[in-house]
Amino acid sequence: MEVKCDAPIKKPNSLLGIRHLQALMLFLALLLAFAMRVNISMAIVAMTDKETENAFDWSIQTQSVILSSFFWGYIVLQVPGGEMAARFGGMILITLCVGINSAVSLILPIGAYYGGWQLVCACRVVQGLSQGFIFPSIHHLIGKWVPLEEKSRLGTIIYAGAQLGTAIQLMISGFLADYWGWPSIFYTNGVVGVIWTVAYIFLGAATPSTSKMISPQERMYIESSLGHIGGANKKLSTPWKAIFTSLSFISLIIAHCGQNWGFWTLMTEIPSYMKQVLGVDIKANGVMSALPYLAMYLLSFPLGFLSDYILKKKWLSVTASRKLSNSLGHYGPAVALIGLSYVPAGNVVVAVAVLTAVVGLNAGHYTGYLLVHIDMAPNFAGTMMGITNAIANVISIIAPLVAGVLLNDETDAQEWRKVFYLSSAIYIVCNTFFVIFGSSKRQKWNEVEESKDDERNKN
Repeated sequence: MEVKCDAPIKKPNSLLGIRHLQALMLFLALLLAFAMRVNISMAIVAMTDKETENAFDWSIQTQSVILSSFFWGYIVLQVPGGEMAARFGGMILITLCVGINSAVSLILPIGAYYGGWQLVCACRVVQGLSQGFIFPSIHHLIGKWVPLEEKSRLGTIIYAGAQLGTAIQLMISGFLADYWGWPSIFYTNGVVGVIWTVAYIFLGAATPSTSKMISPQERMYIESSLGHIGGANKKLSTPWKAIFTSLSFISLIIAHCGQNWGFWTLMTEIPSYMKQVLGVDIKANGVMSALPYLAMYLLSFPLGFLSDYILKKKWLSVTASRKLSNSLGHYGPAVALIGLSYVPAGNVVVAVAVLTAVVGLNAGHYTGYLLVHIDMAPNFAGTMMGITNAIANVISIIAPLVAGVLLNDETDAQEWRKVFYLSSAIYIVCNTFFVIFGSSKRQKWNEVEESKDDERNKN
């Protein structure tokens, strides 16, 4: 059983501790994972540029298949990833995730030359498969390492790594492709990823109790805050039926699907839109494509602070606060996308400004539906995240393919209008469902009886 300590939890005197080192490593893991996830969006522009030597003659439909192939593997291990993180610990899985992605990045250029688009797709599937561990593992490690009093701050820092990784990758890819050729995009990712993997093997730890670097005082602070003293190994049976029959949980799936449709349509198609409609060259393309995600990264911090402040002042309930944040993150981009549809072709400044607003406002989802998993059932937040992420990432496969079908002529601004209108409609419909049926109320099934094996061991 868990030990409850009536004495106040004493925070370590040092400003920075091993928990902050773990948070930094997880931040970098997400940064690298998302950099390797999105690098193909910029690379494919250079790979198919007919003005360069040895360009690949891939149609827009073939490119859409390549852009979606990452998610074919990504959806497979979402739910198992949550269960495996609980069983084996998040450290092993996240090390495998970044290590495998790095290795594949190093061999992908050779695969493209000798195996064509089919082998590129195979490499992306393998990367997606291993990244299926990333969110369940990080969710699990945050639950083990981050004290309740610091969860909002450190959690925001860690998860914001995804957007910073996206922004950095888009910014540097154009310059790498221009000066050293598109293969350098993948080689750079691979080398940096290998360095992180080696560093994490020595610096990382699955829990405070297994860390050889942490002080006893800091370990006690973390474990006391999380209630893990004497109860860290408690196993709970996952209430599958209760989870899948909860309307509140179903609304999380819908919200997550809406998020992924809008986000990944823009992520995979913005570089092509920049080049084909706005006529932006590869170096400027990368910088301009990165601006929206840099805005999203920067906006995540004030939005996170504002959400915590609203709850601290009790101006809104937790449920209302989450819905307000998510509405900003989904309705805001929906309106901005409609505006983007009417930006005149070739008007780069206005188009980039609107795109920045579209993606920047989407930061609201960090303090929206994304936290409701933990609000509803903290004991099963990792598994729930795995479920919603698996289903929502089916959408990540479909969205680029639909864009490819809608874009008969990718140089025609009218064709792009159909893509933006569809994403706007999906944002509105999915968030409305979440606003009506979503809830942050702690679910009864969060507290379930221990598994029969545990009961047998006690007797």
